Amino acid sequence: MLLKLLLGPANTNTAHVHSMSAAKTVTHLFWTFVAGGAAALVYGRPALVATGAGLAAILLYRLDRPRRFRSLVRRVARRHARILALRRRQECFVDAYGNTVEDGWLREREYFIERTVLPILEQRGFSDYLDPRWDQMIAIVEAAAASVRLPDETDMPEDGIAYERFCAGLLTQAGWHARPTQASGDQGADVIAENAGTRLVIQCKRYGKPVGNAAVQEVAAAARHWSADMAAVVSNAGFTPAARKLAATTGVQLLHHDDLAELRPMRSANRRLPA
Repeated sequence: MLLKLLLGPANTNTAHVHSMSAAKTVTHLFWTFVAGGAAALVYGRPALVATGAGLAAILLYRLDRPRRFRSLVRRVARRHARILALRRRQECFVDAYGNTVEDGWLREREYFIERTVLPILEQRGFSDYLDPRWDQMIAIVEAAAASVRLPDETDMPEDGIAYERFCAGLLTQAGWHARPTQASGDQGADVIAENAGTRLVIQCKRYGKPVGNAAVQEVAAAARHWSADMAAVVSNAGFTPAARKLAATTGVQLLHHDDLAELRPMRSANRRLPA
């Protein structure tokens, strides 16, 4: 009966996952009872009361694990809520057929849980909760992303050239000296900005679908041409897995235009991207 209480609902898979942890709890209860019983023979009623309190504390700690698990996941998700909200907006788009495509956001959400949430849970002793409570973690991360109110996108320009000026304006508000380049001869850079001796080149993509790795290649080449310290592709849409992979190896940042409000110089002056 005690094992049933500790394991929770009668689910074969869940019971199997929790069995080791439950057995450990039972072991703690057993040895607390044994030690307390021996002490009661010597010290009488005070030792018996202390033993009962110890057993109750062990049971309460065990039964409170689901709440502590949810609370921990919620704290981690809220710590990154704004970034999650930005990625959610960035990685969801409406295709040519009017369908909302969320593939990029689903990958981003899973990546966040695997790389950020799970290591913390394992450190806190919740390894047995990871698989059976995956859907709970998904729901908590989704709620954290939805809880942040982002700037309205209705003012975002529809035209590509206007979108470049829009991005340059956001950089200017963030403290950069930014200017759009000429339509021709820009060598892949739509916006050039400087801040504290750091030069940034940006390629702007006002798209209705995820941006591919061609934009990453072009802005990386533009960074070398303009002797830039930082390079980024900015888009209202998401990025393909190939673009993300190439960006990771070239040092190019993949940003949503909402990210520009908090973009800061990340390289010291005269430290240029390698050719």
